[in-house]
Amino acid sequence: MTREEGVAGPTGGGEFALIRRILALRRVVPEALTVDAGDDCAVFAAAPLAVGNDLSVEGVHFRREWLSPAEIGFRAAGAALSDLAAMAAEPIAVLLALCLDEAADTEDALALARGVIDAAEAVGAGLAGGDIARGPMLALDVVAIGRCATPVRRGGALAGDRLWVTGRLGGAARAVRAWREGTEPTPAARAAFATPRPRVAEARWLAERGARALIDLSDGLSGDCAHLAGASGLEAALDATAIPVDTAAGAALEDALHGGEDYELLLAAPPGSIEDAAPAFHERFGVPLTAIGVVRAGSGVYLRGVDGRERPLPRGGFDHLGGMPA
Repeated sequence: MTREEGVAGPTGGGEFALIRRILALRRVVPEALTVDAGDDCAVFAAAPLAVGNDLSVEGVHFRREWLSPAEIGFRAAGAALSDLAAMAAEPIAVLLALCLDEAADTEDALALARGVIDAAEAVGAGLAGGDIARGPMLALDVVAIGRCATPVRRGGALAGDRLWVTGRLGGAARAVRAWREGTEPTPAARAAFATPRPRVAEARWLAERGARALIDLSDGLSGDCAHLAGASGLEAALDATAIPVDTAAGAALEDALHGGEDYELLLAAPPGSIEDAAPAFHERFGVPLTAIGVVRAGSGVYLRGVDGRERPLPRGGFDHLGGMPA
């Protein structure tokens, strides 16, 4: 973590004291780290690297009345680490840039960092540094770094490939809907929103068994399916009756299609490559792997309803410039 002037005050002891306390929270120091936090940069002995980042801003991605500081940190890191899963990369480290508003004190900062560290260490990564500053709002930017010798990109699908998703969809959107309606979400819905689990091990397992296009479901199945199909120069056809809706969280099909922030994986694989492995996937990872459609020549995304009719599926999901998802 690097120096930023003017961070003392409510953080109690100044920036450097807070940084030392945050680094002391670590249980894991990334083994690929050859120069640790304390210098101007962390240095890694690992290549090739996959690097992604995810910005989490109060009022856009979360609200403090919904989540604890530790959950805010965990959720921010989970979103960044999910980008590594989308490339079938192995996480090794995260960097945390933390903007504290005047309402945040030392304990809030430590809890936010604790959540980031917990999410990273849950997938075998560790905190390698970052930055702290004061600002007009609470925000976290998490950079996720991973090894990625053979990335699986979203544009690798071929016509005839089957589309699959991990887990169940719509729980996070259902939690947001409950909060906005003034009610409490179910425990399952709240967990889906507050503590998303990036599917990093699952992605590598699927890549080894033939997945040739991957994307994480951050912006909703409808939108992310359009990204995968479009990057592959193809059209996607989904079956509404096959989509695994998170009914335990109270979600409906619309939440699964358009809600966003599930952080599950959507993948394309050749016919016959995944079918026999789906039960083993469920047994190993504890979440289902479900075939939901195909990619074919054309453009756009189509949904076959319960009546058997196929219609264009409009893109929905999270709008980063329009506030929280509906």
